[in-house]
Amino acid sequence: MPAVDKLLLEEALQDSPQARSLLSVFEEDAGTLTDYTNQLLQAMQRVYGAQNEMCLATQQLSKQLLAYEKQNFALGKGDEEVISTLHYFSKVVDELNVLHTELAKQLADTMVLPVIQFREKDLTEVSTLKDLFGLASNEHDLSMAKYSRLPKKKENERVKTEVGKEVAAARRKQHLSSLQYYCALNALQYRKRMAMMEPMIGFAQGQIDFFKKGAAMFSSSMDSFLASVAGMMQSIQVELEAEVDKMQVSQQELLSVDESVYTPDFDVAAPQVNRNLLQKAGYLNLRNKTGLVTTTWERLYFFTQGGNLMCQPRGAVAGGLIQDLDNCSVMAVDCEDRRYCFQITTPNGKSGIILQAESRKEHEEWICAIHNISRQIYLTENPEAVAIKLNQTALQAVTPITSFEKKSETSCPSLNLKNSETENHTIPATELIAPGTPIQFDIVLPATEFLDQNRGSRRSNPFGETEDDSFPEAEDSLLQQMFIVRFLGSMAVKTDSTTEVIYEAMRQVLAARAIHNIFRTTESHLMVTSQSLRLIDPQTQVSRANFELTSVTQFAAHQENKRLVGFVIRVPESTGEESLSTYIFESNSEGEKICYAINLGKEIIEVQKDPEALAQLMLSVPLTNDGKYVLLNDQPDDNGGSPSENRGAESEA
Repeated sequence: MPAVDKLLLEEALQDSPQARSLLSVFEEDAGTLTDYTNQLLQAMQRVYGAQNEMCLATQQLSKQLLAYEKQNFALGKGDEEVISTLHYFSKVVDELNVLHTELAKQLADTMVLPVIQFREKDLTEVSTLKDLFGLASNEHDLSMAKYSRLPKKKENERVKTEVGKEVAAARRKQHLSSLQYYCALNALQYRKRMAMMEPMIGFAQGQIDFFKKGAAMFSSSMDSFLASVAGMMQSIQVELEAEVDKMQVSQQELLSVDESVYTPDFDVAAPQVNRNLLQKAGYLNLRNKTGLVTTTWERLYFFTQGGNLMCQPRGAVAGGLIQDLDNCSVMAVDCEDRRYCFQITTPNGKSGIILQAESRKEHEEWICAIHNISRQIYLTENPEAVAIKLNQTALQAVTPITSFEKKSETSCPSLNLKNSETENHTIPATELIAPGTPIQFDIVLPATEFLDQNRGSRRSNPFGETEDDSFPEAEDSLLQQMFIVRFLGSMAVKTDSTTEVIYEAMRQVLAARAIHNIFRTTESHLMVTSQSLRLIDPQTQVSRANFELTSVTQFAAHQENKRLVGFVIRVPESTGEESLSTYIFESNSEGEKICYAINLGKEIIEVQKDPEALAQLMLSVPLTNDGKYVLLNDQPDDNGGSPSENRGAESEA
């Protein structure tokens, strides 16, 4: 179809079918232009919206770069360099944000606004004139139809005149609206070409200004800064590659271990158990009662800290207290169909918690560690200091119970009977005690058997009461000192030339008690006289053991755990040889007091042969008004009274 330049205004009055056909072409073109303008406006509004969003995004990016400095990173390696670099980038982004803001304003004024004005002014005007032209045409058609229906016989001049005027007015109105409509359609052909090019000129000009200002802003200083940042990133990349290579080598080494490390109980036949632990950590199964007979097991992470058993569920920030291990007892138990279970019992005898280990080794090490911690706190006079030591590593912690290495200085050197020169060097344990020597955890003779052997055929009192002359030597003794002790064990030794044999016996006895879960001890009274050492049952006052003081060849108290004391007894045998046995006790008071009493008794035995020496010894030892010895190191006991008032610590002179 050939292009039509414009509508002829001269044909507007005739309103011929040709003119109407040509008008429809212009109307179709105007409708297409309206649809296209709406789509173009949407595209340009999207560009403006994206640019406006870029302004908001760069502003938020700048704030987020500055917020890096305020983050509390747990690992802050290299944060100083990163913070300074991000501060500079934040400044650059702020400057870019200014440019993006100016570009968004320019796009709104020079691109979006002209299209909106063209649509609202020109296209809306054409649409309005089209509606007016349609109304005028309808009025003209109605008036012409009315004029055509005038009667032919009886003509009414007045009606004819009125209808004629109505037709003339309608035709004039149609002519006027058609002229305006034709003019608007003809002008639209020029305005649409301007409306399409003007917003794109504004868009291009805005982008050019943006790039010019950006190029002026990012000068050579920015190039040098980016080069330095790139160099820093390259150095970091080199470090990363080196670290990755190192981690891969470590990973291969860790994966090349024996497959047995993944098996929970691979060494069940002969596990390598460390029985001297003061700290232990690992996963255990905790039994929880959900009903009268139903129980559930929960796998949790347990560890010892400060003399307490702690528990920390997976994902928890810190652990919580489960059991105070002070003076607690631990023992293996059988629990339904589960293996490697053990129970921790509180000091008052109530059943505590039941735990399950993953293997036999873990089972035995947990039992030994808990027992060591419990006994260490209970037997030391400064539990707070021990709790601090327990919080250290196992290699740094001091072990009063299981570590019996002698200190450089002896706490009571005057009590040693043998030459001290032998104690200046460490003696191997095999030279002190034969390997595999059995340990006796109770006094060899029960009370009734001991009385029968010493009394012959005399009848024992069934009520456990002693006769007045049970200990006739006590009345004639210059020394009579009573101590409350608990027998821990005895074993044969190979020598009595050094106190190291007593320390080694202490170590082996307490270690054996921990291994075999033997925690209960029987309380007895140890009476020290100038003739003998007598172990008496406190309830029945029956003597359970009696040792001649002359047979005591060595005695000592432990340097760290002051309550542990032991002595060596030399007993002749029927073969003519002599046997050596060490007896280990735990005392309520200091073991040095017992050693002092034994030493004083042995000195009394020696000086009894010389009256002058005996008189001088009596002058050197303080006496009460009743003529009783008072020990030089006698101190008040835990109840606030003196030992002479509570335990019969004084003796008649």
